[in-house]
Order: sequence, then structure tokens, then C-alpha cells
Amino acid sequence: MTQTAADRFPTRHLPRVTVRELPDPPRSPWRIIGPGVVAAGVGLASGEFVLFPYIASQVGLVFLWAAAVGIITQYFLNMEIERYTLATGETALTGFSRFWRHWGLVFAIMVYFANLWPGWSTSSATMVTYLFGGDATWIAVGMLLVIGATLTLAPVVYNALERVEFVKVALVVVFMVVAIGFAISASAWGDLPDSVTAPEFPTELGFALMLSALVFAGAGGGQNLCQSNWIRDKRYGMGAYVPRLTSPVTGHEEAAAGGGGYVFEPSEDNLGRWRRWWKLANQEQLATFVLISFVTIVLMSLLAYSTVYGVPGLSNSVSFLEVEGERLKQIVGGWFGVLFWVVGALSLFAAAMGIVDYTSRLAADVLKTSYLPRVSESKLYFGLVWGLVAIGCGILVAGFDQPLPLLVISACVGGLMMFFYSILLLVLNRKVLPSQIRPRAYRVAALMWSVALFGVFSALTVWQQGDKLLDWLR
Repeated sequence: MTQTAADRFPTRHLPRVTVRELPDPPRSPWRIIGPGVVAAGVGLASGEFVLFPYIASQVGLVFLWAAAVGIITQYFLNMEIERYTLATGETALTGFSRFWRHWGLVFAIMVYFANLWPGWSTSSATMVTYLFGGDATWIAVGMLLVIGATLTLAPVVYNALERVEFVKVALVVVFMVVAIGFAISASAWGDLPDSVTAPEFPTELGFALMLSALVFAGAGGGQNLCQSNWIRDKRYGMGAYVPRLTSPVTGHEEAAAGGGGYVFEPSEDNLGRWRRWWKLANQEQLATFVLISFVTIVLMSLLAYSTVYGVPGLSNSVSFLEVEGERLKQIVGGWFGVLFWVVGALSLFAAAMGIVDYTSRLAADVLKTSYLPRVSESKLYFGLVWGLVAIGCGILVAGFDQPLPLLVISACVGGLMMFFYSILLLVLNRKVLPSQIRPRAYRVAALMWSVALFGVFSALTVWQQGDKLLDWLR
């Protein structure tokens, strides 16, 4: 009996995949631009606006090498996540669940645990108060409600998110161009080569901060897993056969052709199309996610180094941005400090929207695939969105402050997720995909590096911060 490509996929927990032809890739690469911009836009938050600039303000530019390491590692992770979805139309979490039904649920819970606290909306609201005054708590509540309404009323959720993140990235790029001309000093440019010629690991700032910067350079944690969902809704590869998330109010739900994913036979025609898809997907990630993330981290660090390096008493929080904005007013002019806060507030708001989307999107996919196959994924998604919004509003109205140990926990959870799913991606793509499209040796080595990197850093952070965590839990 002849074995088909579908026979390699485990079917104990999920339905068998269907063999179909791989759709033709678009002729123009511009038509696939989007998922990398969304990933960069959602990721342009704490790492780019607070963590790396704060580190630059304390020790200079000697830690920027970590941004390059983190982003390049995440590039390889993202592409292995995309490889599986391009070839099957299934998300990486669905692929993991084929080996053990509850893998997807484990990751979804970890993502919720890391993102339940409405930190980005609070940070955005705090920056709004620098501009207009007011109560940051109620501004943040209003922002969460706007996020819920936007994600609910968009006919196709991904399209709305993509537009928001495109606007955000464009605003950040414009701001950076202005900053290069007016605010970044010649001495900062002169010291930039130190990040290569004299790199350091400033342990005096704490392992938790270092791990947070490394994990969240670009994206990090559960966000990388959502590359599957975003490229599927962008109609990459076999994702063209899978329904997109649509609004229950303004959209029309797309019909699903079956319960499982899809796979193509490795014929000459399909492999030719695959090579073109794979090339386009890699180019899109490099030109958007990698380039935007790295350039933004470098320029924001240069800006902080030019303005607040050596200023005593700076805190690793959004209040750091208030001090930086005031310094920019003094050095460049009042208009530039205001522009800095406007761009920061809008950026953190767009990041909050992306976080609510990917947290809910991952959970909805897991529930639909492994536990509630008869329930609409769109309805599950919108229920989860409003549940997350309601919890965030409740936390804010109750007046809880985010204790520092939660930041340590978030960093550890993000690192542990990346450690585990690096292993699972390696097993998944090498075991179930046709041999002609499996990862090559250097990509396997990149995943093994990811396993070692995030495993070691997570363990070191727990070891270094264990006493603080135990004291907080008591």
C-alpha cells in the first residue's frame, strides 16, 4: 500500500489531514507583506521603549548585541512556526496537540498567565496623562473597552489588526527619522561600535531584566506562536483553505471544509510552488520583523543614551519615559518631547491591542481544535477577548498595583515557553512533514541554540530570583 503525505500525521487526538494541492504564491511579494509587520508592531512595546533604552541609560550601548541575538533567534523560530502552517494550514499549537492533546492548552494557559495583567494599556494610559493629565486607571479602562470593540466590529479581525500595526510602525519610523536629525548626538553614534567591539553582560542590573530584554527583543514568549494564526489569515500556503476569524456582528463566517488540516503531496509542481512560498515568507520576515525590530531598538537606545545616560534615579518602568520626554523638551524643544509621548502612547496602545488579539486567538484555536470542535472559533475568540478585557478592567478598578515579582514571573514564563516550543517545533517539522520540506541542518542548529539559550537563561533567572519569588508568594 502506497503511503501518502497525510499518513505521517498522528491521528490519535485530532482528525486526519486532507491531501490537497498547494495554492500558487502571489506574483508580487507586496501581497504577502503583513504578518511580519504585525509581529514587529505588537512587539514594539516594553523591549523597544523601556527595557533596552533603560539599559542604555545605565550602562551605555554595550548590551545591544543581545537585541541582535534575540531577534535573529526569533527569526528562526518564527520561520519554523510558519513552515508548519504553510505546509498544513494548521497552527503550530495544533501540530503539538497531535502528539499530546493538551500541549496547546498548556501553552495557552502560560500565555494567559503572562498577559493577564493589563500592563501595556496601563503604560499607554500613563503616557496619555503626561500629555493631558487625568486618571491613568480610567483611561486604561477606556482603552481596553476600545480594544474589545475594535476587535469585535472588524469584519475580518486580522485585517483590522494589520492596519493598526501598519499605522503604528509608520509613526515610529517617522519619529525615528526626526530623532536622527534633532536628538541623537554625535557622541552616541561614535559610541555605537562599542556594542560590537566591547560587548558586556551587565549582571549588576539583574538576570530578570537581562532575560526580559533578550526574550522580548522583537516579540517573545507566546507572541511568536501566533505567527501561525496571522499567516493563515493572510492566506499563506495551505492556510488559504482555512476559515479566518470574522466578526459575529459585521462579518460573515467562512465555512470550514473539514475537521483537520491539509498537506500536499511532494510532487514536482507542488515543490516548485513551495520553494517560491518559502522564499517569499523568509523575505517578508527579514524585511519587516527583523529589520523593524532591530533598527527600532538601536535607535531608541541611542536616543535614551543621548538624553538620559548618567541621570540618577531612573526607574525601569514607564516613568522612565516621562523623564526622557522632559529631557527631550530641554534638549530639542517642547514639541519633540510631546511627539515622543504621543508616539509612545499610540505604540503601547497598539501593542495592547495585539496582545489581547494573540492571547485570545491562541486560546480560541486550542479550544476549537482539541475540545469544542462544534463551536465556532470566531465566537470563542470574541468571548475570550471580552473576558480578557473584563478581567483587565476589574484589576484596574480594584486598584491593584503590579508587583515587581510578576515581571520576573512573566520573563520566566516567556523564556520557558520558548524553551519548550523550540523542542516541539524541532520534533514536529522533522517527524511529520515530507522529507523535501523539512528544516535543513543550519535551521535545526538554530532551534537547538534556542533550546539552550532560553533554557539556560530561564533556569538562571529562577535561581537568581528564587528567594524574592518565594517571599512574594508567602
